[in-house]
Amino acid sequence: MTPDQRIERADDIVAREVGGETVLLDLEAGAYFGLNAVGGRVWELLEDGPQSLAELCDALEQEFAVERATLEADVAALAADLQANGLARVAAD
Repeated sequence: MTPDQRIERADDIVAREVGGETVLLDLEAGAYFGLNAVGGRVWELLEDGPQSLAELCDALEQEFAVERATLEADVAALAADLQANGLARVAAD
């Protein structure tokens, strides 16, 4: 995924915060997934609609003390993981 591609939440995913992490439930697959604080914040940001990886990194950079290159790599890996598990998809423009 490139930094300007937009990612959006998949349908039928339920999210809840449990013990400081965000737990996602894929209703179709019946599978649970856990996200740490940063992953949970990405999920919250996607609630407002599709976001590019660059937009997500811009928002997260203001909230977390991390180098931009590390943040970009982590957000790209999270986006790929969310897509691989059917929790998110590249938004159609």
